Amino acid sequence: MAVAAEITRRAVLRPRVACGRTTTVPLTVFDRASTDGYIPAVFAWAAQAAPTNVALVDGLLATVARFPHLSGRMGVDGRGRRCFHLNNAGVLVVEATAMANLTDALARDDVADHIDQLYPKADKERVDETILQVQLTRYRCGGLVIGTACHHLVADGQSMSFFYAAWATAVSTGLSVLPSPFTDRAAAAVARSPPTPAFDHRNIEFMGERSHNRSYPVVSQDRIKNLSVHFSEEFVVRLKALVGARCSTFQCLLAHAWKKVTAARCLAPEELTQVRVAVNCRSRASPPMPMDLFGNMVLWAFPRMRAGDLLSTSYAGVVGVIRDAVARVDAEYIQSFVDFGEVLERSGEELASTAACPATVFCPDLEVDSWLGFGFHDLDFGGGPPCAFLPPDLPIEGLMFFVRSCAAKGGFDLFAALHDDHVHAFKHNCYSLD
Repeated sequence: MAVAAEITRRAVLRPRVACGRTTTVPLTVFDRASTDGYIPAVFAWAAQAAPTNVALVDGLLATVARFPHLSGRMGVDGRGRRCFHLNNAGVLVVEATAMANLTDALARDDVADHIDQLYPKADKERVDETILQVQLTRYRCGGLVIGTACHHLVADGQSMSFFYAAWATAVSTGLSVLPSPFTDRAAAAVARSPPTPAFDHRNIEFMGERSHNRSYPVVSQDRIKNLSVHFSEEFVVRLKALVGARCSTFQCLLAHAWKKVTAARCLAPEELTQVRVAVNCRSRASPPMPMDLFGNMVLWAFPRMRAGDLLSTSYAGVVGVIRDAVARVDAEYIQSFVDFGEVLERSGEELASTAACPATVFCPDLEVDSWLGFGFHDLDFGGGPPCAFLPPDLPIEGLMFFVRSCAAKGGFDLFAALHDDHVHAFKHNCYSLD
């Protein structure tokens, strides 16, 4: 049985704000295309690096006061469309204890079951559910785990990384003037007049009649297995040498993972495989948006190859396919998407995003996110960076993401969910550079 985390306190807390009036904010088209659910994140600190719960909660509330969406609520506007109510209704704070040493708890075979106890389980269907939920779990050794769950319609990974950094600053320095985000979400979605969408966004970012996502099967959840792979700095240097041209760490790691997963799946040579790659649009838009824009501003690139071509093409060739696909998410494409959002807004039509439901099998495809630039490995609440990033269960086959490792030796971690028929083969070949 997994180490139990016993809850000792559960409360909805409100930050102090100067204005108590409720403001209604509509969802942008980027929000509407995002995952309609809560995204967990879990970080661990050793005993010597763990601030007190009082300091953490005080810093949390001071920071949330500058991120008003996080203490608001989801709602509907006068037209019946979903929106945010900025009403300072508060954030959920849970405190818990675990009667074990942190190192021992993370070394157990059933660590996944333990991680599942370390963040709040939000119910997106509940009318008054808090948008941000935080759990602080203390261990017998003095170690600490911070687990959060935040509604994705409110913020993407870039936004939450800025929030975590601001929270850490509030706790570690006690500054009265803290980093504040750019909160004018509407600035990211200004349509042309008249709006002139030029791409098929109805079937790319949303679940239209011809959306490929409609064909993905669903299997029993126990057939989807989670795994993690660590790539050292030295491995990435060798990988970039194989590419031979300038490329990002994410591009070369994605090319490698795409090759190795495709080989493990034993796809037919003519079968088409694609990767849904999240692309941060802030710096790509015209005009560019501030990187601290708090909200969603992500679209997706879709590099595609035949399985046989993917496996026989050099790393440089695969990186080129990825780079070209990402480059197509340019200012023109982003503006087209914003214009499509304006068309939707005027029609009042609600479309479902292409985000997959749990137990979906993406095979022969993948969905990959890069968290390499989020700085989670550097989060310092006053006693040093985290000793571990603890991945929650990934419930969708073919979903994977990269983070910088919290381990002392650095490097990069890949967290992935694959069908259990393919796990052994992937583990066997994931370090091969053939």
